Amino acid sequence: MDKIKSRSEIGIFALGGLGEVGKNMYCIDYLEQLFIIDAGILFPDEHLLGVDYVIPDFTYLQENEHRIVGLFITHGHEDHIGGIPFLLKKVKIPKIYAAGVTVDLIENKLEEYPELLSATTIVEFKSHFVYKFKDVEVSFIRLNHSIPDSFAICFKTPLGTIMHTGDFKIDLTPVGPAAEYDKLARLGDEGCLCLLSDSTNALREGFTDSERKIGTSIKELFGKVTERIIVATFASNMFRVQQIIEACVENKRHVAIFGRSMEKTIEVGQQVGYIKAPKDTIIRPEEIGNYKPEELCLLCTGSQGEPLAALSRVANGSHKLIKLIPSDTIIFSSSPIPGNQEGVNRTINLLFKNGAEVVTHSPITDTHTTGHASQGELKLMLSLVKPKYFIPIHGEYRMQRVHADLAVETGVDPNNTFILENGDVVAINEYGARMAGHVTAGEVYIDGTGVGDISSSILKERKVLSDDGMFALIITIDTKNKTVPIDPQVVSRGFIYMKDSEELTHEFVEYSKNYLLEEMAKVKLVNLSMLKNGLSEKLSEVIYQKTDRKPMIIPIFMDITPQTNYTPAEAKFDEIKI
Repeated sequence: MDKIKSRSEIGIFALGGLGEVGKNMYCIDYLEQLFIIDAGILFPDEHLLGVDYVIPDFTYLQENEHRIVGLFITHGHEDHIGGIPFLLKKVKIPKIYAAGVTVDLIENKLEEYPELLSATTIVEFKSHFVYKFKDVEVSFIRLNHSIPDSFAICFKTPLGTIMHTGDFKIDLTPVGPAAEYDKLARLGDEGCLCLLSDSTNALREGFTDSERKIGTSIKELFGKVTERIIVATFASNMFRVQQIIEACVENKRHVAIFGRSMEKTIEVGQQVGYIKAPKDTIIRPEEIGNYKPEELCLLCTGSQGEPLAALSRVANGSHKLIKLIPSDTIIFSSSPIPGNQEGVNRTINLLFKNGAEVVTHSPITDTHTTGHASQGELKLMLSLVKPKYFIPIHGEYRMQRVHADLAVETGVDPNNTFILENGDVVAINEYGARMAGHVTAGEVYIDGTGVGDISSSILKERKVLSDDGMFALIITIDTKNKTVPIDPQVVSRGFIYMKDSEELTHEFVEYSKNYLLEEMAKVKLVNLSMLKNGLSEKLSEVIYQKTDRKPMIIPIFMDITPQTNYTPAEAKFDEIKI
């Protein structure tokens, strides 16, 4: 980042959340104070083979740890809090500021890391709280989203107020507490220096349906179904879960919960009062056999087609407690996240194949609404707040681009809108705003217990293996006499079936053997590393010419020369599991 020109200049940038939907993390840098907003994860798409999560690169925060004031959380979704344990392992955060149900969700997450939980200070704020730092006042505005206790966060400075909306939609008939529109209007009257606003639904015209409308639709649907109901929805959507429970109470159904994340949602929701149910409405999963099908509603995870989630296991017949009945009605109270459509379709097809009736969101049956603002609501937010500068956040580039255009329509100067990438810095001072360079930003892959040990080269290798397979040669070599005493042994996985390709396999073996003999004859001292690289490159060309495929080629050498120049890693081929 360029050196701040004046002491009062404000730096604004993101370490995640721009050009993508996920791993949200935004920073405000002012008077040697670093305010962090959210610390989320990104769920990988099908290209990130074997990767569990993606988190932001925390390098900049590690280098500036001494300036961090605190981590301020807008709401409790995983793409905003999922990265907190990984952040705390790398960076000392003085305090985490969160509200209501978000506090419980963070604490539940940190219970898996007792050493982090005991060392972390979590401050619970209310919507009327104000925290004062050096020339900065941090305040909050309650908004509506698909999870309770979602807040915009405002940073009031001598230059003006910077507002981060978090995820939001304008819901005039919300299930939970109403949004504080009066605060938005007041901020607009006082003057908003810069607005950072959610762009997730910027491509969608009009206004987003109210959550209450979906609740009404679900209750009507429950009244029409005479057999067992299975509902799949987002575990984090407590408002939706509450409305499903209310529909069950009205129709004299008992609710059984399936899926770990759904169980946690019910537990946390009941603790904070967002989920309420009469006694005996919620039953233990093991008790479903004690009731008639028409007396039951099974609330499941798996709305996104996750292979190990409850509904997916029901669909493929592997769930230990739920066996599909042809008369079952399965309701998807959700819509597929981009990239999950294939998994959702696979689950739906299996359910239909087993004779169940499947209900998904449609213009006729409203079983889901999004928690993000559409174009009408985005323009309303801009009109209320009246920002001088605007930065569209939380979305792919096309979403940011359209959102910036909406801002211009509402009166923001086109020169005052900034479409940024992760790491880009906007600096604002009393004279204007400018692009002020770039800070370190990137992606860190989490694979199992490994954090950051999965590089792009490893992902490339996994892609090659998944597309074209592997061709391994186990080669006994005598580097002293420059001979290959026996033919190389071949192991193929995902490339060719060797019993049906003996002639082709023999051709590759002969080529490899002749290449090695020719190369060794050219030199006085054999270098196994260079020999290995050369064979991989040349054999790859030959295999591509013959098969039109490029498998991963792995030559494994065993040098039988008494005085060898190979490394142990190259020699111990018998320890390599293929």
